[in-house]
Amino acid sequence: MHASAKELAAKIPPGFTLGVATAAFQIEGALDEDGRGKAGWDVFAAKPGTIVDGHSPAVACDHYHRMPQDVALMKELGIDSYRFSLSWPRIQPGGSGPVNRAGLDFYDRLLDELLENGISPMVTLYHWDTPLPLDEAGGWLNRDTAYRLAEFAAIAAAAYGDRVARWVTINEPATVTTNGYALGLHSPGKADFANGLPSVHHQLLGHGLALQALRAAKVPGEIGMTNVYSPMVPNSANPLDRLSAGAMDVAQNRLYADPVLAGKYPDLVRLGKFFSSFEHPDEDMAIISQPLDFYGLNYYMPTRVAAGGGDSPVPAAMAEAIGDDLSSTTPGAPLHIEPWPDTETTAYGWPVKPAYMAVALKEMAERYPNLPPVIITEGGASFEDIIVRDKSTNRSFIPDERRLRYLSDHLGTALRATAPGGEAEAVDLRGYYVWSLMDNFEWSGGYNQPFGLVHVDFETLERTPKASFYWFQELLEERTLVAAAGAAVAAAAAPRGAVPEGAAPEGADRGMSDGGASPLAG
Repeated sequence: MHASAKELAAKIPPGFTLGVATAAFQIEGALDEDGRGKAGWDVFAAKPGTIVDGHSPAVACDHYHRMPQDVALMKELGIDSYRFSLSWPRIQPGGSGPVNRAGLDFYDRLLDELLENGISPMVTLYHWDTPLPLDEAGGWLNRDTAYRLAEFAAIAAAAYGDRVARWVTINEPATVTTNGYALGLHSPGKADFANGLPSVHHQLLGHGLALQALRAAKVPGEIGMTNVYSPMVPNSANPLDRLSAGAMDVAQNRLYADPVLAGKYPDLVRLGKFFSSFEHPDEDMAIISQPLDFYGLNYYMPTRVAAGGGDSPVPAAMAEAIGDDLSSTTPGAPLHIEPWPDTETTAYGWPVKPAYMAVALKEMAERYPNLPPVIITEGGASFEDIIVRDKSTNRSFIPDERRLRYLSDHLGTALRATAPGGEAEAVDLRGYYVWSLMDNFEWSGGYNQPFGLVHVDFETLERTPKASFYWFQELLEERTLVAAAGAAVAAAAAPRGAVPEGAAPEGADRGMSDGGASPLAG
């Protein structure tokens, strides 16, 4: 049984951020409006057979036209912060050169709307929508793309730097490389693992150069990057399974985190002369490994790894969800992913194993002694939703108990693991962002993978909050009550006239607590 909102709220430390996350390409629509250029994803998604059931991102959630309504939903929810991404081709259609004023203006309005409603913005610079001209020039296989991301970062800093509390340079480079350059499941649709490896280094270099550009602009907000992390578990005690799990750990976790957090590629990679093949390896590593204000961890599930090719690199349920059996990629494969026995799975076929959230945090703490503060920048689950209509009121209700339980169990595990005495107590955990605010275009999974706290009817675009929305709302309200009770106790115990530790003196700037004056609150 998951913890109640009240029980969970009591475990949330002061200053802990609770928010929701989205990405521009998945929600905005309006792909051909107001000067937006094409992204590589526009072209990829239009190819027959790339997206489940032929779904199109052309309209998505229509957030571009319904942004005030969506911010009002966030206000109703009561979140501290909203993580969203900037559409690179909407702001800089060519991926270099001139900016599109209409694109800049859209995010100006969004930021102002958020701050007016007391919501702290976390902005992701790159969430996979590479401008088409850059993709056509090689995308992340081309070193120049890293410098173009830095140019884009400078544009964003000049336009929005005064209002952004936290910046994410790049989202999930591991997914971009694996799905976009190794398996061909995502844009740009390349299926060549060996020749796709430069995309790893160029994305990390892009992160470092973007970080430099933001700091050169002296933005006041914190700066980090985010990557997905999955603990790798051997399928059996067989030594080959153990070796396979270790290799998968390197390929999906350490290949991206080690350079950023430890200043080097994993030994297995360096032995393969991968790193030394680049033009300026030492100079690049100094850029990649600059100190971060926070590290973003996207956690969804652990991975069970076995030796050999198997029937497919991934379990059948996962392959079905993305509309590709992947069997053609199996011959000669050194390892594959096995399903977890007797384990609940999401609509994506992902195992629901909240205990491994603690494993992920513990592994990060052990591997990186100088780990900066950590924020869970994405966490959530896709489940098929059932819509119930109350005939007496003609209102819809969506009792998504499994999503509610997933969020409660995973957030509770993270808080317990990082509390004093927890297995990952060395981790300074600063926040948790639910993926996602609303159901959206889930890449190759189309609209068949609803992750949202808010249901979207993709025919009418009507928004309907789910039970998980109201549970999260209750959690936020209970947290406020717990904080107020704690402040009252501290005030009662303090000598007359003294200011309780952590409280602001009368008249001091209270940041967002009085209506969103400071973008750095939360």
